[in-house]
Amino acid sequence: MNPGISVAMCTFNGRRFLGLQLESIAAQERPPDELVVCDDRSSDGSAEMVSAFARRAKFPIRLVINDENLGSTKNFEKAISLCQGSIVALADQDDVWYRYKLERIEKAFLHSSSLVAAFSDADLIDENSGLLGTRLWNSILFDLKEQGRFANGHALNILVRHPVVTGATMAFRKELFDLVAPIPPEHVHDCWISFLLAACGPIEIISQPLMQYRQYEGQQLGPGPVTLRERTAQARSRGAEFHSAEIGRFQQLRERLERRRSELPHAEFAKKEIERKICHLERRVRLPRARVGRIPNILREAINGGYWRYSSGWKSIAKDLVIR
Repeated sequence: MNPGISVAMCTFNGRRFLGLQLESIAAQERPPDELVVCDDRSSDGSAEMVSAFARRAKFPIRLVINDENLGSTKNFEKAISLCQGSIVALADQDDVWYRYKLERIEKAFLHSSSLVAAFSDADLIDENSGLLGTRLWNSILFDLKEQGRFANGHALNILVRHPVVTGATMAFRKELFDLVAPIPPEHVHDCWISFLLAACGPIEIISQPLMQYRQYEGQQLGPGPVTLRERTAQARSRGAEFHSAEIGRFQQLRERLERRRSELPHAEFAKKEIERKICHLERRVRLPRARVGRIPNILREAINGGYWRYSSGWKSIAKDLVIR
C-alpha cells in the first residue's frame, strides 16, 4: 500500500522564487497527496500566489496565513502538524524539485518499514537558477567517509559533531512528529528533528540529488560556506559566545531525550554523546585568552580525541590556536 505523502511548505516574502518551486511540485511524477502551506505574514503577495496556484493544482492545497509572525522554526512546526499524510516531505519556498523527488522518497519508505526518515543531496543554484557546479553535501563537508558511516548506523555520531540533514531535502514519518514537537524556537527545525529521529531508528541517505537548492544573498537559512574566504569568516564568528549557545541547544536536546527515553530506542546512547559534546564545548569556551595559556588545554583535548569526535579536527584546533 502506498503511503500518503504530504508536503509541508513555509512561505515568507518569497514571491520572487515561489512560482518555480510550486511548478516543480506540480510536475512531480509521483504527485503529493496534499500540499500544506503556512504563510508567515508575507507582505509581497506570496499567499496570493499560493491561492492562485491552488485553484489549478491537481492535488489538494491547504493555505494557512498565520495570525502573527512565528519565525521559520515554529512555522515549519505548524505546517507539519497540519499534514495528514503518513510521510511528510519538507519544502522551502525558493528551491526547485526534480520531477522524481517524491517518487524516490516514496521508494525508500516502501523498501523499509523501519525507516524513520530519508534525506538527499542537492545541486546548488544561484539566484538566477544557474548551477553553481557543486552540491549541497560538499558545502556542508558531508564527505564520502561520513556518508558511509551515516549509512552504516553511525548517524548520531555524525549529527552530534555537525548537522548534515538539510530540512528541504528531508522526509519523515508523521507518526513520529509528537516525539519532536514542540520544537524550541532557538533551534533550526531540521537539526532538532533529524537528531531526535536518529534516536528513533534508521535514516536513509540518498546520494542522488533530488532537487536544486538555491543559494543567494539575504536568504533566511542556507547551506554552509563554499569558498575558503567564507569558511574562514565563519570560523572567526564562532567563538565562545557561539559555543555557549550551542551548549544550550544540546542541553535542550538532552532534556527532550530524557523525557521521551522510553519511546526512543537509542535515547541513552544519544544522551551520552550529547554529554560528551557539551564537555568538549565547555572546554573550548573556557580556553584562556592568552595564546600561550591555551596551548596545553588544546593539546589535551586533541589527545583525547574531542576535536575529531565533536568538532572539525585540525580546523577547529587551528581556530582555537590562531583565530580565537
